Amino acid sequence: MLTHTNEKLAAALTEFDLTPAHVSWHNCLQQALATLDKNYLNTLANTTDWLPGRYNIFNAFSLPVTEVHYVLFGESPYPRAASANGYAFWDAAVTDLWSTTGLSKPVNRATSLRNILKMLLLAENKLSPEHMTQPDIAQLDKQDLIQTNQQLFGNLLKHGFLLLNATPVLRIGQVRQDARAWQPFLAVILQYLIDNNPKVEFILFGNIANEIDSILPASDHKKLYAEHPYNISFIKNPLVLDFFRPLHLLKR
Repeated sequence: MLTHTNEKLAAALTEFDLTPAHVSWHNCLQQALATLDKNYLNTLANTTDWLPGRYNIFNAFSLPVTEVHYVLFGESPYPRAASANGYAFWDAAVTDLWSTTGLSKPVNRATSLRNILKMLLLAENKLSPEHMTQPDIAQLDKQDLIQTNQQLFGNLLKHGFLLLNATPVLRIGQVRQDARAWQPFLAVILQYLIDNNPKVEFILFGNIANEIDSILPASDHKKLYAEHPYNISFIKNPLVLDFFRPLHLLKR
């Protein structure tokens, strides 16, 4: 017979929608959730003032675990409901990538996305390191390129990217508490992934590398370390360019 604590845990677990996650992740996600502090989990289950919300929190797990080739880590969800969709780095509020003046206004305001696109254009030899301004981008022939942010992240998923936030939940004023709370969850996820996919590679941008390295089980899996895309040096980082060049993520 379930104890009162276990009954509360079971009730809290049912509040999170596993439907977006591929079935190969379901048991792992339930086990990982069960490692969270029961009171903390119950708080999330009974409130709605957190992002990306109970129906989007596991969107990133849409790929079968055996089809995950790369894990690209973000820190936490965007602080806007229109932007936070459960995938790391994917701003759901951004639609068109290009405009007549170069990058679209929403992209140009999103520093990380702007630098990622410039890096990908450089990797495709569409731009040169000396010419990466808005007018330079405006002059490009983009007929063979993807046109929307959804297409960009769709290409990432097709190449087997698990776009995982180290902290899947964002609550205003509770960032550190949330980061600590989800570490046991992340440890279970990473162990399961390594056990079931021996060739998976990890992409660690910025300070997130320190956090993930402390959790990641000992293994000989490949890791790419680089500065966060927020930094302009990211655009010309040779390790980043060499990694992304063969993927052709901007191609239709």
